[in-house]
Amino acid sequence: MTFCLGMKVKDGLVGIADTRVTSGTERITARKVTVHQHGKHSLFLMTSGLRSVRDKALTYFEDVLEKSDVHTRLYQVVNAFSDQIRRVAFEDQASLTSAGLHFNLYSLVGGQLEDDKEHKLYMIYPQGNWVEVGQSTPFYIIGESGYGKPILERTLNYESDLAFAAKVGFLAFNATITCAVDVDYPIDIVIYRKDRYEVVEQRFTRDDLIETAKFWHRNLQELATALPAPWLEGAFAEWLV
Repeated sequence: MTFCLGMKVKDGLVGIADTRVTSGTERITARKVTVHQHGKHSLFLMTSGLRSVRDKALTYFEDVLEKSDVHTRLYQVVNAFSDQIRRVAFEDQASLTSAGLHFNLYSLVGGQLEDDKEHKLYMIYPQGNWVEVGQSTPFYIIGESGYGKPILERTLNYESDLAFAAKVGFLAFNATITCAVDVDYPIDIVIYRKDRYEVVEQRFTRDDLIETAKFWHRNLQELATALPAPWLEGAFAEWLV
């Protein structure tokens, strides 16, 4: 499984991706985020799904980018990548299905091109259709989404700053890694500040983030202890003494 999270706030974009890849009984570390930028053309792409489908679609996509400079808005790049997903589906889906494998590739694409009035974030389905992530729900998780989503729904909004988004994004990852065995360190974090046309990326290991994780766990326990619960004391008073 995978954890890839994209967040869009007023000041820019934050992406977080784990690096655990599981194939049968084998587990390896591999990047799930790529960055493409030159001039006023800046974007990142994250994927969740079959690694072979991802690698082939991404190879075709990079070839398209190298041979064409006609893209001036991010949705055009998203359409170009969607075309390569459909191309790989045409070539490989039948053989994958006959082998008992699902054609499975979800993607997040975020960034800003010269004619985009603002930074954008899109989620692409395996069929090649896509949705734009908006202000009302300013994040999307592909892969293992169930554990981290509640944290983001309670904390993140479009007015959040980039640092806050990165923090709660890590907490969403932390909740996921606690519960899902196929998500693991190191994690890659990418940050894009609006109108800068530059994606900054950094990899973090478990040791890099251990103190943050310990702080969160310790304070969760303290908050749970201090949580007002008069309903509990009234209903079970004699049993709680």
